[in-house]
Amino acid sequence: MVIKKVDLECVVGVSTKVLPQNGQPEIAFAGRSNVGKSSLINALMNRRNYARVSETPGKTQTINFYHINEEFYFVDLPGYGYAKVSKDFKASWGKMIERYLHSSKDLRAIFLLLDMRRTPSPDDLQMYDWLRGNGYTPYVIVTKADKLKKTQREKALQEIRDTLISRAPLREGEELIMQPFSAKDKSGREEIYEIIDSLLST
Repeated sequence: MVIKKVDLECVVGVSTKVLPQNGQPEIAFAGRSNVGKSSLINALMNRRNYARVSETPGKTQTINFYHINEEFYFVDLPGYGYAKVSKDFKASWGKMIERYLHSSKDLRAIFLLLDMRRTPSPDDLQMYDWLRGNGYTPYVIVTKADKLKKTQREKALQEIRDTLISRAPLREGEELIMQPFSAKDKSGREEIYEIIDSLLST
């Protein structure tokens, strides 16, 4: 995959009722605040700071639609799970995310980002449960792989896999795809491109 053109085409806020119907494939990115979602999207788009990393965690309140090569969209969902925002504020994000996931006619896949250094949090598991309960099988992108030694990575990945599967056993013929990624050295990016290529070709 070669990304030649990127446009931030639409930004949807909490109070915005109308979500765009783009008519082209959408790939959504979901993850806890500070999991490295903006860094992943920037790396995939080959842009350093196009998807902005918020200086204050938990303050991203919008769904951002990035038009890629005029052919498909990356959909950046608000980060969840930041402890210092109010319950009402958290609820508004949840409703916005849920409304998008229920209403998009063009959603091809959801990339759920988890931090390799940590066991999935209650918020991560709640998101995973919701996705599975609504018929989605998320692609799990395990970020910050460079933060662990090579010998520690397999153990961390297995712990995350076991935690997720214990929450929602895989259906017959279903596969839990987990891809490690590092924003620092871009390891894992080519494999993610391959996933996206396969999604767009179906």
